[in-house]
Amino acid sequence: MMECKNALKETEGDIEAAIKILRERSGAKADKKASREANEGIVAAKISESGKSGILVEVNCETDFVAKNDNFQAFVGEIADSLLAGDASDLESALSSSKGDDTLENFVKGKVLEMGENIKLRRFERLTLEGEGAVASYIHLGGKVGVLIEVGSEKAETASSDSFKNLVKDLTLHIAATSPAGLKREDISADLVESEKEIFRKQMEGQGKPAEILEKIIEGKLGKFYSERCLLEQGFVKDPDTTVKALLETNGKELSDTITVNNFLRFGLGE
Repeated sequence: MMECKNALKETEGDIEAAIKILRERSGAKADKKASREANEGIVAAKISESGKSGILVEVNCETDFVAKNDNFQAFVGEIADSLLAGDASDLESALSSSKGDDTLENFVKGKVLEMGENIKLRRFERLTLEGEGAVASYIHLGGKVGVLIEVGSEKAETASSDSFKNLVKDLTLHIAATSPAGLKREDISADLVESEKEIFRKQMEGQGKPAEILEKIIEGKLGKFYSERCLLEQGFVKDPDTTVKALLETNGKELSDTITVNNFLRFGLGE
């Protein structure tokens, strides 16, 4: 209030000039706070009205107190809404995108001034479904973990069935709990696979086994690794004896359709 009053005084009552001064000062203050650690915050998601696209976003702040504040959470929701409505593909284009009569970057800086903490849009990603099915989300632990999933079908009516909706919900819960590294084997980073192989080799050092036998053992161990890290090969959390792939096939038969997980995202706060 005092800053607004002082700005109006400086500009002799010129409201537009006062707003300009306040925006310049808020930007300067936000820049000063930008070097401070922002390790708290929340992950949020927004789904389009069509149910075929969605955004997953992480916004950081300095304290858990602010992260739990309704004002901050509504602010993150506004950011997600703005990103979902736009076409930004990276942070640079997101921050320069329009938010009302200003940019999203200045919208964030304004909240920095209001909340008194460093606030950062850390990351966001979107999923867009081509064809039938749905994009859905799940937020766990008050915003500590967020999941976005794209599930496809061949029939339009499948996405409106309760069985399909329950399946999609279960899949988001599963992803939140198990944190898969990829959808299938081809999606797992080659560096991660090689790192696992190296660990297996060191574990078997000094056993005197021929190189070709060691490689076969390593391939066997990799099979278990993939079953733990690939979503489609993981045991479903509610029924570990059933893989996610088998779950999709069973539900597909019940719905007389083919159900596929096309893509998924999982954000863990600060990960």
